[in-house]
Amino acid sequence: MYRIMLVEDDATIVDILSRQLEKWGYLVRAVQDFDRVMEEFREFQPQLVLMDLSLPFFNGYYWCTEIRKISRVPVLFLSSASDDMNLIMAINMGADDFIAKPFKFEVVLAKIQAIIRRTYDFGRDLNTLNCRGVTLNLGDGVVSFGEEKLELSRNEYKILEILMKKKGNVVPREDLIQALWDTEEFIDENTLTVNVARLRQRLKQIGVEELISTRKGVGYLIMEP
Repeated sequence: MYRIMLVEDDATIVDILSRQLEKWGYLVRAVQDFDRVMEEFREFQPQLVLMDLSLPFFNGYYWCTEIRKISRVPVLFLSSASDDMNLIMAINMGADDFIAKPFKFEVVLAKIQAIIRRTYDFGRDLNTLNCRGVTLNLGDGVVSFGEEKLELSRNEYKILEILMKKKGNVVPREDLIQALWDTEEFIDENTLTVNVARLRQRLKQIGVEELISTRKGVGYLIMEP
């Protein structure tokens, strides 16, 4: 689960971003004391910072410069000051990207996902699969989400492994049946449906909902984050 720190003094924006990002599996912390941003940064150790430009005490440029003295963590600016000069200044101060207010959450999410992929995916553990905050350990068949962990059965593990490896693409029902049972004997398609339903219920136990989508008459997929 990636940690995102919000440095934003608009309570409405903080509330919206916090709720929406947490739904996508991110761990979010909003700065409370704008005179102690660096103390909260060191304590939380975020993997991405969302920073407003206009802040109490010191502006976002100042805090981005301070962060850059000790960390290369990605910084994404949010600001109503969207002219070219502010964009250039943000990049020169070490920001990774810039989003103008007002913004759509989908745009913010897409930017966050792109930055996280660029920054962290190359160093990802080859023994795990990750998607939307869900981590599947290929060694022991344990799936985790935040602090919650769950040991999967053989079929549950195999279904999730295949769907995560092919995330963003529909996996035909026939392919899943072949991978799970690898037999020439007839397998009732309802058997697969029951197994997928059981996996969804198990995932709900650790707070994961709507991870697996159904394409009626075709198969299943996990949407690309």
